Parts: sequence; C-alpha cells; structure tokens
Amino acid sequence: MKNAKKIFTVGAITLLLCGCGKTIPSLSDGSEAVVNFKEGTSAISANELYQSLKESYALDSLITLIDKKILEEKYQDKIEAAKEEAKNTLKSMKDTYGEDVITQYYGTLDRYEDTLYISSLRQNAIRDYAKSLIKDNEIKSYYDKNIYEDIVVDHILIPTNVTSDTSEEDKTKLEEEAKNTIKEIQEKLDKADNKLEKFKELVKEYSKDEATKDNDGSLGAINTGTLPSSYDELLKAARELKDGEYSKELVTTELGYHVIFRESTNPKPSLEDKKEDILETLASEKIAEDGTIQITAMDELRKEFKMDIIDSDINKQYSNYITNSIAKARNNE
Repeated sequence: MKNAKKIFTVGAITLLLCGCGKTIPSLSDGSEAVVNFKEGTSAISANELYQSLKESYALDSLITLIDKKILEEKYQDKIEAAKEEAKNTLKSMKDTYGEDVITQYYGTLDRYEDTLYISSLRQNAIRDYAKSLIKDNEIKSYYDKNIYEDIVVDHILIPTNVTSDTSEEDKTKLEEEAKNTIKEIQEKLDKADNKLEKFKELVKEYSKDEATKDNDGSLGAINTGTLPSSYDELLKAARELKDGEYSKELVTTELGYHVIFRESTNPKPSLEDKKEDILETLASEKIAEDGTIQITAMDELRKEFKMDIIDSDINKQYSNYITNSIAKARNNE
C-alpha cells in the first residue's frame, strides 16, 4: 500500500503540473518554472522537481507505467477478465473496509482499482514464467505419481447425527449405532450372490444421501478434484478396492460413515491430455515455494520488450530494486 500511495502522489503532482491551464514560465537557463516566489527568491524549476521526484517516487510510478504498457500488449485476451476481477475485488474491499480506508492509502477508488487490475495482469506473466521453469521429467513424474484413472463408485451414507451440542455419552451411543448399521449392510452384502445388485437394493433401504439415493448411490466417475474435499477419505478408500469390490473396513468422512462399491475403472487419461493441468499445478507450487519467481518473471518480461530506462539514475535504482527484492524474497523463504 505504501508503494501505491507514492504512485498516487506522483500522479497528483503531475496533475498540478499539467492540469492547471496556466502558461508555464521559463527560467533564465531555459528550464520551465513550476513554482514562483517574490522577487529575489529563485523559482523551483521542473528539472528540480523531476530530480526530487525521481529520488523518492519515480521508480515505483515508472514500473507501474512500464508493466501496464507491456502487460496489456502481451495479454490482450486477458484484459477484460483482469478488469472484471479488479472490479469485484474493489467491491468486496469496499463492503469489508469502507471507502475511507481505501482512499486513505490509494488516494482514489479508481487508482486502487487500477492497481488491482495491473496486479491481475501480472499474475499471468508470473504463472507463464513459472511454467517455463518446469522440465519435461517433472511433468512425467507428476503424471506417474498423481494422475489416476477415473473410477465409478457407489456409496451408502449412514450419518452419525452428532452435532456440536451432543454430549460425549450421546456421541458415543450415536456413533456406535451408525457403525452397527454399517456392519449390518456389509453382512448382507457378504451373503449376496450378485453383490452389485444387492448393493443397489441396500442403497434404497439404508442410505441417507438424498442426492444419490434415487440413483443407486452413484457418485459417478470420480477422481482427484471431482468431489468436494469432504469426500477425500472416501476416494482414498475406493482406490484401494478392485473393480467389483465393496469396502469391508469403516470408511469415515465428515459426513458420516460409508459403505462404498467400486464398479469399474476408466482408462487413465494420456499425459498429453493432462499436461496443461499438470503445468498449472506445478507452476502454482513453484510460485508458492520460491518468492523470487514473482520478481524475476516481471524482470524477464521487461527484458523481452527490450525495456531501456534512459535516465541513468533511475536505471541504477531499477537494478538495485531487482537485486534487493530478490535478496529479500530469499531471506523470507
């Protein structure tokens, strides 16, 4: 927020310089005057102001201008999405903290929205750079270890009906009743000749999952990310079964207890089909693990556009900024 406040200050001064409608007088050395005083007191020149600003605020403001220009050219197809994200974030911040807090740091709501917009565009560059660091062997390794076949699974849900207000005594009793119901279902399956057919009958008789009860308890073809995280333990248990098997151990989730039936297995998706998803996942991991990526990504993009900071003082500030930012990110890891 401090950097953005500096940018706002530069913008405000620029308006003072350019937006007043007055003719700007020249000094004896040919430079333009920004502020005049009484006779005998030398004026403040535009050169003096520029020199002062570049020592304090210019780099922050310049980086914002540079990034906006190159990002809008690089990610033309992402502009509308970035604007929408910025608009939604601004609304959320206004609702949470109020306009006064935002304007205290950013000067205007429009300036804050623009900051959010540029930040959203930057994420595209950071993600693309992170992807460029990922090697083919990393993608293959992730594919082998983390990409599974879809499995077709049915389930019977028996909730415990335990709530935060339930006493310890009642909790034990309710959990025991639910476990006994699970055992009862498993025993009926043990005796059945056609396990799948029997399972579907038992779904209608026992399951308390109203979303799947009328569809033979089917969860469909499931995989990592297919179901809410509340089903993670169920998916893990299903992977340990073979096609045509049902769970004989207690399967527990935050929803309650389950008996699951693994009907069939679909072919594992090809590496090519999953490559982009894997790249996104590995890129996110790299960004989270290495704080320098966000700085280096933007530095590399500016080089790609052959950025050339003409003012030698600001150019030196930029070099120091990159070096110091990378060092700080490494210290924070």
